Order: sequence, then C-alpha cells, then structure tokens
Amino acid sequence: MNAMDALELITCSYKKEEPPQFRVGDTVSVSVKIKEGEKERIQIFKGIVISIKGSGISRNFTVRRVSHGVGMERVFPLHSPNVSSVSVLRRGKVRRAKLYYLRERIGKAVRVKEKIV
Repeated sequence: MNAMDALELITCSYKKEEPPQFRVGDTVSVSVKIKEGEKERIQIFKGIVISIKGSGISRNFTVRRVSHGVGMERVFPLHSPNVSSVSVLRRGKVRRAKLYYLRERIGKAVRVKEKIV
C-alpha cells in the first residue's frame, strides 16, 4: 500500500460529496457555522471570490468584501464542516486566476463585469 493511497483513503471521508461550483470573480454568499458558547448559528459572508488555492481536501478560497469603507477578506476551506453552503449570486467575467489587484481599488473600480449566460 502506497503512502498516497493511505492518505487518500483517510481524506476521502472528509470531502464534501458535491462541492459548490464557482470560479474566481463570482460574487458568492458563504454560510458559516459559528459557535457562541453552547449555541450555534449561521452567519452569511457575501463578497467576490479573489482566489482559489490548493487541491483535494486542502482547497481554500478567499472572499473579499468592503464593509463601511474597510476591505475585509476571509479564507474558507472548501471541505470544512463549518462552511455549510456556498451560493453564487452572480457570475463574474474575469481574465485572471487571482484578483489581488482589487485590494488597491476603491468604490466603483472594484466592480467586476457580469458574465451573461
């Protein structure tokens, strides 16, 4: 038995069966489970996906939004049990794999063109 085969056997049980389908540039709504003491609630984080990194169980995506004039970015593990759902609000038309240039932009310059399907 190969070491990679053993690693795949362990990680395949933690993977989501149908991971959400989205790309860089899409505006998404991420539902995150948050524990406060013994209570658990779902908080929604809306923003533009600026990068997707990794593969397999270690796949992460970064979502950026501007709230009250302050840019906020959060990195979410795709296969985490704390990420309950990811829904695409609108598709973005971009030509890059990473949208880090949006960090320097302000106001209307942050907008990404919508992809007409």
